[in-house]
Amino acid sequence: MSETNLDDLRQQIDTLDTTLVELLSERANVVVKIGEFKRDSETPIYAPHRERAVLDKVLAANNGPLSDKTIEAIYRELMSGSFQIEKPLAIAYLAPRGSFSHIAAIRHFGSSVECIGAQTIESVFREVAGGHCNYGLVPYENSTSGSITDTLDAFQNHDVSIYAEALIDIRHNLLCNGPKEQITHIASKPQVIAQCRKWLHAMFPHVEIVETISSAAAVQKASSDDTTAAIGSEPAGIEYGVKISMKNVQDRDENITRFLVLSKETAEPSGDDKSTIMFTTKHEPGALVDVLASFRDNGINLSHIDKRPSGKTNWDYTFYIDADAHQSEESLQIAVKTASEYCKSIEVLGSYPRAGQIL
Repeated sequence: MSETNLDDLRQQIDTLDTTLVELLSERANVVVKIGEFKRDSETPIYAPHRERAVLDKVLAANNGPLSDKTIEAIYRELMSGSFQIEKPLAIAYLAPRGSFSHIAAIRHFGSSVECIGAQTIESVFREVAGGHCNYGLVPYENSTSGSITDTLDAFQNHDVSIYAEALIDIRHNLLCNGPKEQITHIASKPQVIAQCRKWLHAMFPHVEIVETISSAAAVQKASSDDTTAAIGSEPAGIEYGVKISMKNVQDRDENITRFLVLSKETAEPSGDDKSTIMFTTKHEPGALVDVLASFRDNGINLSHIDKRPSGKTNWDYTFYIDADAHQSEESLQIAVKTASEYCKSIEVLGSYPRAGQIL
């Protein structure tokens, strides 16, 4: 390609960029009008069913060469800017900055929202329940290490709804400022350690493992001690000035964490929804089987089940299930009503659109 041809192509890019900015400004002016309507009618600024519809539409129109993941990232950032125009949003996440919860908040909501760090997962629930933040984002389950027990337990104590979900690709890195040969401690959150356990046993069998409240807190710890390494994210390394020594140290290459968006609002049906339900069965033979059969008999698939101690009575357990239906659907309403006959308590924690692309 000649220098002249390259200059011509760059001129085309410049012209297209000008057109794109003009179109984005035109779109933003429409967003302003939508924001005025939403404020007057007290309509939620963030609507997961509408977000899903917009993303599905633009992805269907994508013929390349940009990937669907790239298009979705662009539009999520565009919607983030739209939130800022309509009404600034505050999103609670598990602190500190650079944690995977912080990364999830940015990937899902974009960089134009205000991210508020909370010291514990329960604090994220408390920020949303108390109305201090519009939404909260908490980890729910990981494809390698399973459910996040702190999140399950918090649902028993706080009046919030599940409003949306996000699937986040988790890449763990070994971060340290000293040589690997001098590492005496490796720090991270327990769930992160569980996702890298085989690698740790193979590479550092005699190094002491230190548990921290978050992976980013571990990186902070490593920043002040050259003999301590951390397992955490690349953004955390940049944030706290710790170098990446080894990349992708998770045991499974496909390591996905499912996050839930918490709200005081109820999400409208999108046409492809899940509902998370919490219940405690009666102490009767076959009660759990009868609860599960209530959903089967109404044609509802259950895609997730877990349990935790109720925290109220010894040997009483609270179960959590994900049903492939919206709580507004008659079949789910009948299933929940039937299941309630075998339960001490049963509650739909929220219905929300099924996550699309892994972010």
